[in-house]
Amino acid sequence: MAWRSSGSTNAELVDNLVRGSLLQSPRVIEAFKRVDRRFYVQDKYEAYQDSPSYIGYGATISAPHMHAHAVENLEPFLKPGANVLDVGSGSGYLCGILHSLVQPGGTVLGIDHLDGLVTMARRNLANDPSTAPALCDNQDSPVDPKVPGSKTMQVIKADGRMGAPEEFLPHGGWQAIHVGAAAPHLPQPLIDQVRFFRFTISPHHKLVANLLRSVPELASPGRMFIPVGSALQAIWQIDKDAEGNVTEKELFGVSYVPLTDAQEQYPEYGSP
Repeated sequence: MAWRSSGSTNAELVDNLVRGSLLQSPRVIEAFKRVDRRFYVQDKYEAYQDSPSYIGYGATISAPHMHAHAVENLEPFLKPGANVLDVGSGSGYLCGILHSLVQPGGTVLGIDHLDGLVTMARRNLANDPSTAPALCDNQDSPVDPKVPGSKTMQVIKADGRMGAPEEFLPHGGWQAIHVGAAAPHLPQPLIDQVRFFRFTISPHHKLVANLLRSVPELASPGRMFIPVGSALQAIWQIDKDAEGNVTEKELFGVSYVPLTDAQEQYPEYGSP
């Protein structure tokens, strides 16, 4: 059970998540071991507790078991070279884990709509020796992983409900999108940014179409993991196939903070 996954160290927390079958993929287990949660919480006593923890600005860092669910769900799309968007990146913790999984050659963009949270995430990632070398200081233009020695992880200020700013959107969209707060309904701008191959299959090329559908990475080149709902919330898995067709699947019930505007999340925002 999730509440039995707490530990006294990061290694113990991860071992307990594995024991509870919440973490299963060897790559994901290794990523959770590499990125130590203590760098991303305010109260160090809560670092290895399997529960949400308040980080300020009306935001929380999700419980480790929920991060485990999210990353395991997205794992087939977190291949080296993939581009990943983390909406509501909060503490920056999940940016670090996602980045670990898409190396070499992949990128991670974290977005949040409060300056305080963006600053916090960047500070946390800079203090974590496993993530600091990849953190890009530039917040005005996207990283270019093709440039030797370039940084490949960014956290910027943006309204996550609208997806990444256009200048940061990779060609073809994101292979994986994680959303860390509950939207009242599925946001179309985010669905639009899930990757697909942007071509159509002619009826005369059924063999090609069947081949694409038979290979998971080709049949569904992009996925989003997002909590949806107000009073009643659930995790939804949004997949796109090679032709851009969207499949929506409800997974399980959850309770997340809402994906909302900055003023509603943190009334002090913009106050003198």
